[in-house]
This record gives sequence, structure tokens and C-alpha cells, in this order.
Amino acid sequence: MPPVFPQASVSNRSLIRTPWIGSCILAAAALTACTLSESKIVDTDKHSAQASSPTGHPLTLLPEFLHDPCEPVNRSIWEVNKGFNNLVMQPTGRVYRGLVPMPVRGSIKDFSRNITWPGRFINHVLQGRWSGAGDETLRFCCNTTVGIGGFFDVASKWRIPKSDANFSQTFGKWGWKPQSYIVLPFYGPSDDRHAIGLAADKAVEPWNYAYPYTIASYASVYNQATDITEEARRISQAEPDSYELVKYAWSYGSKDEQPDWSIKGPVDVPTLQTLSLISITYQDPAFLDHGHEISVRIPTTGRKLKFDYWLQPGPAPLVYILPGLSSHRLSASTLSLAEHLHNNGFSVVTTTSVFHPEFMENASSAALPIYPPVDSRDLLVALTEADRALTAKYPGRFQKRALVGCSMGGFMTMRLGAYENQASPELLRFDRYVAIDAPVDLIHGADCLDAFQDAPKAWPEATRQARANNALHKVASIGALTSAASNVPAFDKTESEYLIGLTFRIGLRDVIYSSQMRNNLGVLQTPLSSLRREPCYQEIMGFSYRDYFLKFAVPYYQKQGIGLKQLTREANLRTHESQLRKQSKIRVLVNRNDFLLPPGDLAWLQVTFPPSQLKVFPDGGHLGNLASPPMQKAVIASLSGMISPSQPASVSSTTHNGHAKITTR
Repeated sequence: MPPVFPQASVSNRSLIRTPWIGSCILAAAALTACTLSESKIVDTDKHSAQASSPTGHPLTLLPEFLHDPCEPVNRSIWEVNKGFNNLVMQPTGRVYRGLVPMPVRGSIKDFSRNITWPGRFINHVLQGRWSGAGDETLRFCCNTTVGIGGFFDVASKWRIPKSDANFSQTFGKWGWKPQSYIVLPFYGPSDDRHAIGLAADKAVEPWNYAYPYTIASYASVYNQATDITEEARRISQAEPDSYELVKYAWSYGSKDEQPDWSIKGPVDVPTLQTLSLISITYQDPAFLDHGHEISVRIPTTGRKLKFDYWLQPGPAPLVYILPGLSSHRLSASTLSLAEHLHNNGFSVVTTTSVFHPEFMENASSAALPIYPPVDSRDLLVALTEADRALTAKYPGRFQKRALVGCSMGGFMTMRLGAYENQASPELLRFDRYVAIDAPVDLIHGADCLDAFQDAPKAWPEATRQARANNALHKVASIGALTSAASNVPAFDKTESEYLIGLTFRIGLRDVIYSSQMRNNLGVLQTPLSSLRREPCYQEIMGFSYRDYFLKFAVPYYQKQGIGLKQLTREANLRTHESQLRKQSKIRVLVNRNDFLLPPGDLAWLQVTFPPSQLKVFPDGGHLGNLASPPMQKAVIASLSGMISPSQPASVSSTTHNGHAKITTR
């Protein structure tokens, strides 16, 4: 499963006060995950947010966004901002954090907030918020005197409340509604109102008028940004189109008003539990820093594919993680699983889904992913090259190998395990295959997700668009979630189904866009462009998973001599029942209420695998309990016997010249 939505931030209206890195992270935090990634952009005042088929018939209800008339320019600036963060801010920020202790960085932030008091005071007055103006003035006096110029926040210790205010808030109070989305150099996502507000905010900051205090202003911005450069880099790498991600987050996260939190229909526990995937991420902020990146050349394509890895200090089993459909090696849920395994004594490598553009464009031998025999072989070739490179780089460090897959990654894991003995002997073999919430029938799963996308059809047509927008607004307003269904925010059944369906549909959009940019099959009628994607995204979002199968995959593979019947057979694990029964190294972990696993498929799993190989949890939805203690314990139990004395490597350590490039993150 792709990341549903990044975690939300309740301070979205302060985004514009941070530089681009902060805006990227806080805005992306308004969403997924595992990650609602993106959606179609429309003028929210004038246009319906329905994707259309090539014939113009409305098919898919989509959320509305700020109008983006300057998309090519905005995307160009966005790419420059990403490069600045990844090449300048992230590496220097890591050094800065290592040299300057966190308490010192915190004091600099306190000083920065204190010295910009005039702007908050002026805007409280302009908005008629007299108590806020008084609180901020009292805080300024206390922190400037007792707090030694504001380096120490004594006002908070004395429980004097903070009350933020800026010119964008004031303009909103006066009735200015943002109309157009824009991206500012270095400051990132914005709109017409926030951009003018930012200029006004800077105009009333005292230190912008006297050198050398202006240097302190820049230093303050840098100090604030360095805390989030790593996460900004992760999101920019993990998301196929981070521009769209942040556009969504800005459109809803910067709204002045709150969404309607009322429940207008029955709730559905499985889908609510699935939405708990929002909150799953790695726990140690330094975990990402401790990892390394490896780039290996894929012989079937001649291109390089990246992996990430975390090693134990000595010899240890090596676990490869395959994420869900369209997920990335740096997605939050993938890193959560990697951290858990690493903390329990395993060296870990994270990979990217065969349905993610990164894998498709660098390691796929087919024009598009859909046919498991081809996709699984491409995956195994890539894993083999990564294993060879790591073994050559770290001889004697790895014992047994395991493959752990989630959702679609679990499906691929089970298929690789089933046909292990039929693979070429030079390819990597594993000592354990662990599948978590793997669907049995991909066709059923696709139909289920398509139905979820169309769930809002149950709403009255007159209110359908507003309720869809409100569901997305809720996501942008939510903080961290827990895995218990009772603690998941207020989404009714239709809303939770729609959010899940929309997430997967966006993943499909990225698959179609990437595949057609590389090998246009002539299905799309809209011209493809890397800088102006809105028109083609609108058309692509009108294609369901069944459309993708019938209109893209079937015609392509029919030319390869593979017909509809064969494609359908290979999309069901029941086809491989005899091979799966013989493979004693497979372990399967599933949730009984997973909507991608109907009762008949669960019954088939229970007949196919003995209790020693199959663990069924009573609930959890689809991956919603991935970080729960029972699931984490089961994952480690499924790898029992892996930690043992060194043994011969499962694959030759020979590496080809130029195939591998290993860098420290």
C-alpha cells in the first residue's frame, strides 16, 4: 500500500514564516505516508473537480485545489528549491546539528521569535485581538529582560500564553481569500495572499534594517531550517511528484477555517484502522542519518537503482524490505519497519516498489508493471545486484538473508518464494520469505480500490464535492494518529473509503504518467508534459485500476504473446498453490478484517499454510497495525532462527566494475 497521508500539522498557517525546507515539511505533514501524495488541481471558485474520460464524461470525484496558472514556472522554481535543500541545506545542516547542541539551537529560535514581536503586536491590533497583543507584549518584556534578550523563554515557564499573528492572517480576517498557488524561491509553497503577507512580515522585522543584524536574521532562518532538512530530502525523494504533494498540503493546510468534524454516516472499523497508517513512522529522529545509500547498475536496463541500508556493527542476518504498491524505500512506514528490524539485531535494506516510478524508470524491463512473472524477475535481478555490491563492500558481515514484503510487496515475496527453485542459480535466494497483509487476488483488490474511489456517489450530488473537499480538509487538520480504531479521527465509512481509494488512485496516476512518458502507448489523448501536468493528470485520474489493466496492460502484453487469460491467472496466488505448499520458508501475517482479503481468500490461506507459517490477527485493516506491538512481535517471530553463526553467502560476492556506488547519507 502506498503511504496514505503524511502526518498533519496544526500550525499550517505559520508555514510561510519558514524557508522552503520548513514549508515543504510542514506542508507535507499536512497530509501521507506512507502519503496522500497528490491530486488534480482546479480553480476552486470556477471548476468541478471531476476527472474526465477521453470522451468527456465525468468519472472520478477529486478534491479541489488552488488555481495554478503558472504551473511551469512554479515547477521550475520547485526543482531549484529541492536542489538547494538536497545539495546545500541538508549536508551543511547535518554538520551544523553535529556542532551546535540542541539547547543552543533552541535558544536561537527563542531569540528569533522574541525579536520579531513587533509584527505579532501590529497584527493582533489590526485584527482587534487585544488579549493576544497584551500577551505577546508581556512575553516580550519578560523574555527581553529576565530571558537575557530573548535567548531564554521564561514567559512560557510562567505560563504566559503564546499568540501568533502575521499579515496573511490579518488579510484573511479582512476577507482576502487566496486565489492562485505560487512557489517562491527558497521559501517554497505560497499563494497570492501569503506571499504579500510574507513581504509585509519581513518589512516589520527590526533586524532587517540595520547591518550587521541582517546577518543574524539569515542565521536565524538557517538555524530553524536545519532541523527539518533531512525530512525534506526524504519526502522529495520518496514522492514521485512532491510538487503536487505540497500543493495539496498548502491548499488545505493553510485554510483559515476548520473543517466540519461531524459524522454524517456509519463508521467502518477496517478502513479507519487502515488510516492509522498515517501515524506510522520511524521513532528515532537520527535513524535516517545513520543509514547509507547504495546505487547499483541493473544489467537488464543499464541504469542505476538506489537502495538504502542500515548495518549492524558485526555479522548479522540481512533483511530486504519490499514496500506496498507504489511505495518508496524511504516511505515512513517502510522506515518504521526497517528501524524495528534493525533494533532487533538485523541489518536491513529497503527497496522501492516495482509500481513506483523510481523502479519503473531504472529497473523495469517492461513498458509498465502488471505481469507478476516479469515484475518479480526484474525485482530479483535488482536485489541480486544490491546484494553483490553490499557483500563486496562488507565481506563477512552478512549471515542469512530474508525478504519481508508488505501488501503488494508481500504478494511479490510469496511469488518469489514459490518459484525460488526455478530461478536462475546466479540470482539471490533467501532463507525466509515473510508476507505482511499480502492480497491473494490482485483483480479483486483493484476492484475494491476502484469501488472505494467511487464511494462518494452515495452522497447527494448537490453536496458531493463539498463533502469530498471536507474529507481532505480533515486530513490536513489532523495531528498524529494511533493504531486503535477508537482513536482514529472522525471519518464516516464513505469518507474513509474515499480517502483510501483516492490514495491508491494517485499511485496509479504516477504509474500511468511515468510509463507513458517513457513509452507512450497512444491511450492518452492529452499531451504529456513534465512542466504542465495538470491537463494530463486530469485525464489520467479518470482511469480506474480496471481501465489500467484493460486499456494499457492487456494491449501491451498481447503484443508480447501474453493474453488476458494468462494475465488474470498470474494475478492470483491460487494459481501457484502447489508451489506455495511446498515452500516451508514462507511466513504469512494477515488481518482478518483486511478489505483486500475476502473471507474466501483467508480460508484458502488457512488451508494452504499450516499454523506454523500463518498468523491471523483479529483486526488491523490493511497494514493499520503494522507498528502495533503484537504485529512487531510476530514479524520478529517469523524470522526466528535467522540470527546464527556466519555461513556462506547466498549469492556470489563478485561485483562488476562500475555496478555499485555506495554513499553515506
